[in-house]
Amino acid sequence: MNELPNLSEVQDTFAILDDWEDRYAYIIDLGRKLPAFPDDQKTEINLVKGCTSQVWMVLNDDNGRLSIRADSDAHIVRGLIALVVITYDGHSLNDIQSIDMDKIFSDLGLFDHISPNRRNGFFAMVERVRRFG
Repeated sequence: MNELPNLSEVQDTFAILDDWEDRYAYIIDLGRKLPAFPDDQKTEINLVKGCTSQVWMVLNDDNGRLSIRADSDAHIVRGLIALVVITYDGHSLNDIQSIDMDKIFSDLGLFDHISPNRRNGFFAMVERVRRFG
């Protein structure tokens, strides 16, 4: 399993890829790099409400830092989960609220290229993270 890149590396890759088919493929590839999510964690309590696809998310406080594990039954959504993990995982719980995910999402061009349903699901995941912090 390859390690996930940091946010700066994702932004740099998006800048290099000018074709959206290549960007979608990159997002899907990010999802493939997520750690395995145990089937016994795919429960109703871990299900993120507001997502069209099934998304399971487990958030933990790891000595004041956020730890995220998540999975989805859809490839592109797994990639969007990876973006959430890349952006928030390992940050202090106090810093989570100051991360401007709307700007990150917009700067990557995702507002214009991800369907409204997927966008709503993405921000349902972000809201769950923000409520945890």
